[in-house]
Amino acid sequence: MDKVVQSAAAAVADIGSGSRLAVGGFGLCGIPAVLIAALLADGADQLEVVSNNAGVDDWGLGLLLGAGRLRRVVASYVGENKEFARQYLAGELEVELTPQGTLAERMRSGGVGIPAFFTATGVGTQVAEGGLPWRYDAAGAVVVASPAKQTQVFGTADGPREFVLEEAIVADFALVRAWKGDRHGNLVYRDSARNFNPLAAMCGRVTIAEVEHMVDPGEIDPNDVHTPGVFVHRVVELTPEQAAEKRIEKRTVRSEA
Repeated sequence: MDKVVQSAAAAVADIGSGSRLAVGGFGLCGIPAVLIAALLADGADQLEVVSNNAGVDDWGLGLLLGAGRLRRVVASYVGENKEFARQYLAGELEVELTPQGTLAERMRSGGVGIPAFFTATGVGTQVAEGGLPWRYDAAGAVVVASPAKQTQVFGTADGPREFVLEEAIVADFALVRAWKGDRHGNLVYRDSARNFNPLAAMCGRVTIAEVEHMVDPGEIDPNDVHTPGVFVHRVVELTPEQAAEKRIEKRTVRSEA
């Protein structure tokens, strides 16, 4: 099945206001920047985004955030985006901070049909006990806080241990970026881009991939496929210019001395 869509605009055209999106990438590595830009131009708002982080002020999800298109964010790290902090503290944005490994497993579980799972991460903290501020009002008072979660003791090799129940994540749409892909939707990622892109691709009911290098079906060794085409519904081939445009989140250089 040929899943190639002729433009990013066409690929995201049916993402409506209020949709829940899973977005791949790690920092600024492997983010679906072209699809995000197309979504920005399309005008959908009141979006809920599930992503490892929220980009920076002028790139990635930071563009949607700056335009006031995001209603809620589920993420594990948001420290590089000043506008994110401003909106959160001003009561304009709801934020569910989730431990990174838990977020990854919630997305993976959604992709494989597991509704929930127990983990030791967060036991004995507000992650399990509730009370984490999800939304403030304009005066700084907490108006929405995280609920308490179910906990249960299981026997382990080290004796009885308490675990907390975490629910899986299933998104209406997933946006991912791959280094290589074919027309059937089989995808290959490189380096850190492999962290959250496969998980996002799995948990989306409709998964849209932008691909830097498009190849013919059969050219990718099945052993090299990171996301099988069964998880992918639309593929957008990037131009060389689009594929080459990548940002560095923090550039560190040594002094000449």
